[in-house]
This record gives sequence, C-alpha cells and structure tokens, in this order.
Amino acid sequence: MIDAAKAVAIPADQKILHVLPQEYIIDSQEGIRDPIGMSGVRLEARVHIVTGADSAAQNIIKCVERCGLHVEDMVLEQLASSYAALTDDEKDLGVCIVDVGGGTTDIAVFSQGAIRHTAVIPIAGDQVTNDIAVSMRTPTQYAEDIKIRYACALSQLANPDETIEVPSVGDRPPRRLARQTLAEVVQPRYEELFMLIRDELRRSGFEEVIAAGLVLTGGSAKMEGAVELAEEVFHMPVRLGVPQFVKGLNDVVSNPIHATGVGLLLYGKESMGLAFGGGPLTGSVKSAVERMRQWFHGNF
Repeated sequence: MIDAAKAVAIPADQKILHVLPQEYIIDSQEGIRDPIGMSGVRLEARVHIVTGADSAAQNIIKCVERCGLHVEDMVLEQLASSYAALTDDEKDLGVCIVDVGGGTTDIAVFSQGAIRHTAVIPIAGDQVTNDIAVSMRTPTQYAEDIKIRYACALSQLANPDETIEVPSVGDRPPRRLARQTLAEVVQPRYEELFMLIRDELRRSGFEEVIAAGLVLTGGSAKMEGAVELAEEVFHMPVRLGVPQFVKGLNDVVSNPIHATGVGLLLYGKESMGLAFGGGPLTGSVKSAVERMRQWFHGNF
C-alpha cells in the first residue's frame, strides 16, 4: 500500500524521497498507528510524501561516492535530525523541529507520533556570516570565525564593555569593535528567520498543535541567545536539540551541529537493520569504516 501511494503525478525533475505514514484506516476506523495483526476488509493510509530535485540528489550521491563510500538511501535532513533530537513524548504531544544549518533552515512538525508537515527556508547561517562581513567590512572567512566565537542573537545578553578584534580588508590594520555592535547585526537576521518559520507554521495550520514547543538543532542554533530570542518570537517553550540515544564521545556528540549525522546513523539502524551493536562489525560496515579511515588519512 505504501508503494501504491508513490503512484502520484510529480514533475519530471523531481523524485520521491519518502512516503511517511501518518495513520492507517481499517474499515473506516481511523487513528491506527500500526495495523499489523489487525483484521479487516479495507485498509487505507494517510501519508506524507516528500519530494526533492533529482539533479540535486544525484550531485550529493556523486560527491559521497567520490569519497569511496556507497549511498544506501537518502534522508530528509530534518527527519534525520528528529531521530537524534526528539523524544517520543514530544512527537506524541506535538513538536516542531527546526534545523538551522549553513544554507537552509529545515522545519518538520510532528503530532500524534507522526510527521505532519515539512518545509525548507533558504535563510540560515551563511546569511548571518554575509551580514557580518558586509557590516563590519571584513573578509568572509574572518566573519565566519567571528560569528562562531563571539556572535550573540540577543543584544541584551552581550556585554557592552566587551570588545572584539575585527580583521580588515587588504593591508589595513585590524579594528576593535564592541561585541554588542556585533549582536545588533546578528539579531535582526535571526528575528527575520524566526518570523519566517512562524509564518510557515501559521500557513500550514499546525501552529496550535505543537504543545511541546520548538526544538532548535544545527550549527547555527547553538549561538548564544538563539533559544531566548526564539521564545520571545514564538511565545512557546524552546530548547536546544542535542543528539540523544547514543553512547560514547559524549563531549563531541553532545552538540546540535551533529544532530543530523547521529540521526542518519539511527535512521539506518532502525530502517535498514544495520549492525551498530557492541559486538564485532559486519563485513559491509567494517569495509565502510576502513574506507572512511583511508579517506581521512588521504585528505588530512
């Protein structure tokens, strides 16, 4: 039945990435999450279909294969992040996960244990870096470093007496600027992003069902003040989503920037039955790990 749901008309340049069941209906009885083992005459399903540009998908696959790895499947970013950062209670009560990356901000709404809405907004950390580079007249690579080390999404949290060194363009000497000035550059961009997310939630009709609030993940979500600013804009609970359900390297993994990566591993473990237990690695996983080790040695 899930395969039959793929028989929908989509543009020629698009491909179906996911068919995600929301609920099953057996003989007009709605709200069934798992129909296996039940009896009935007619089985129906409500599904959420995710499509993406076929050319973009092929480019990602080619990029990974050049690293000596084989692509088993493609996963929507915010769906992968949800495996690592969301609890079952949040998915049941209603939650929105917002993955703020470099190029895009990805949104997924969960309610009653199933995914209800997905969206992508083309504003994220790269735009913040560009704002800093333009307003402070500094090269982009230095603007990115300044953003990571000193930026604050809420100007009230920045100490007005604290100053930062800003490299100049060309041979000009570096300058010192107040950290609060940097926060005044960053805050409007984050406010714009959060308002676009709020508008998307209102347009989707799911703003009232996310009783558990928002979960922010991604590298651009861990900026100081981002959670506090989001609570001001959305008027609901907001927390930082760090990867859960994994052990080892806690000081490295407990970072929202790794939510998607850890989520991909958990997705593979659950959906494809890949072996990541405490025992010996299987042959395919072992060879993949060996190829990754060789790639790191060759590039770093």
